[in-house]
Parts: sequence; structure tokens; C-alpha cells
Amino acid sequence: MITAAGKTAVLVIAETRSGEVTPLTLELLGLARELAGPLEGAVAAALVGADPQNADTLIAYGADRVYVCGNRDATQYGGDVWVPMLEELARKTSPSALLCGHTPVGADLAPRLAFRLRSAVAMGCIEVKCGSGKLFFTRPCYGGNVRETVSFTTSPAVATVKAGVGTPAADAARKGEIVQVAAEPLKGRARVIAREVETAGKRLEDAKIVIAGGRGLEGAEGFRVLETLADVLGGSVGSSRVPCDLGWCPPSWQIGLTGKTVTPDLYFAVGISGAGHHMAGCGNAKTIVAINTDPEAAIFREARFGLVGDYRKIVPALASAVAKLKQETQP
Repeated sequence: MITAAGKTAVLVIAETRSGEVTPLTLELLGLARELAGPLEGAVAAALVGADPQNADTLIAYGADRVYVCGNRDATQYGGDVWVPMLEELARKTSPSALLCGHTPVGADLAPRLAFRLRSAVAMGCIEVKCGSGKLFFTRPCYGGNVRETVSFTTSPAVATVKAGVGTPAADAARKGEIVQVAAEPLKGRARVIAREVETAGKRLEDAKIVIAGGRGLEGAEGFRVLETLADVLGGSVGSSRVPCDLGWCPPSWQIGLTGKTVTPDLYFAVGISGAGHHMAGCGNAKTIVAINTDPEAAIFREARFGLVGDYRKIVPALASAVAKLKQETQP
């Protein structure tokens, strides 16, 4: 039974991975808490099919109420199962905003929910603000070269939000309500027959240091060079779109408007021109270091530090210098 205990300002759709709540979900809860004040309502989270113990994590990170929907069979996303359950939940809780992460799940789920709720959707938002009781969503457009800010005349405002927009804040002492939502078992038209999980290295979205390569690497062997620096720094290797399209590296390494969004402390852009569609995926990095043979490349306007030259000489020299420094500073 769904309770109507006060107004719901924001409903966050939680995602889990390997049995745990994803970092992006925790960021969304931090963002939801910022919006809940001006919207004068509570923060709710929907947990579909996952371990109910994750509800305590959602409460600690900002949820006032957690709706546990479905059973364990619904843990893996399936639109035919998730959409009807979340549609019913949204209708009964009437949130002002419904937020999903800008992930493969969110990109499939959010437009379908918006259609069923007779509302609209903003995809890939990089900023969400509230003013005069209205929500404003900023997202890149025209290949990442322009940013647009939109608001809604319908409710709820449905949006997918990229990583790095919200700030997670945990409080183990927070109290909240856990509501078990009874739902008729649904069967999807599709079923998962196999699942392949990438285990090599750290996930790009979670990495604090990313070394990304572009067309300027001139081949797959260039990424082996970047891996030497990534190994020394404890970072992850990424890519712009062209190397992925050419098969120089796995598609899962792609960063940009049509790839992943990363927010590392340190981002190396090696042989990357700095086009808007790439910067849409890494522009929120705290520090960008550009390495390029073209001194007029646009990436130097985005970078805090820049090196003009051949990456085949610069990157190994950096890796060697970092390794030497680490040896000297070890006790």
C-alpha cells in the first residue's frame, strides 16, 4: 500500500550494481535534497526489485521515504516490468520532479515514463536548479557546442541527470520510512539469456584519474602507451569517439556526448582536439591536462596545463617521472 504522507518534491529512481546502490544514485539524492527545500516537499526513492537493505543506504544519503517495488526477479532492468510499476508509483505520490541517472537504464526508462505520465523529459542534464517554484534543467545541445535551459509546463518534470551534478552527503543518523509496495508479478517480453561484465580496471565513471586518447594517437598501439601512465597513476584509460569507431579501443571507453560522463580530479586529454561533443563528457573534471601536437587545438582553451609535442615522447617521460617520484617518497 502506498502512503501519501506529505507532499513528494522529488522522486529518485534508484539503480543498483552488484547488489549495491550506484554512486550516481547517491548523487541524485544529494541533488534532490537541494531541490526539496524550495519545492517544499519530501525526497522519495524508488527501489525496484533490489535488496531491501539498500533502502537504509538511500535514507542515509537523503531519502525521506523509500518505496521498495516488486520482487527480486525485477532487479535487472526490463522496461516492460519497471515502467508500469514506476508509473503507478509516480501517479500515487505525485512528485514535482522525477529524476533518473543518465545511464542506459535511465535513457530507456525516463522517456517512457514521461509519455505515460503525459509530461515531458529533459535528457542528459548537467545542471538542475529551482527558482520561483519552477525547475530549470540545463543540458548540452548542438553536439555539445551550446547549452540550453528548459522548464516544464507539465508535471512531473522528468529528467535524466549526468554524473557530477549532485553531491552525495551521508548521514548515518537520518531516519526515514520504508514502504513495501505490493505489485502484481509482471513478465517482460524480453529476457536476459547472458550477461557479460567488464572486470578489467576501474570503471571510468568512478575513476579519480583518467587518461583519454583521441584520433591523434594514430592507432590502437597508442592506447598501450597511455596504459603505462594509467598504471603508474592508478587511473583508467578512456577515449574520444573516433578511436572507438575505428576499433582502436573498446566502445565502453568512449567519453563524450554520446559516451560516458566522467568527473575525475585529473583528466589527461592526449591527441584530443577538444570538440564540444567530447567536452560534454569531461568538462567537469577538476583539472585538465592537454597533450597535443597542434598548439591551436581547442583543447588548450579548456585545459589548465598544456604540453605541445609528440605524446610518444611526453607520456612515457611523465610515467617515468611519476614512478621515480613515488619511489623517492615511499618510506
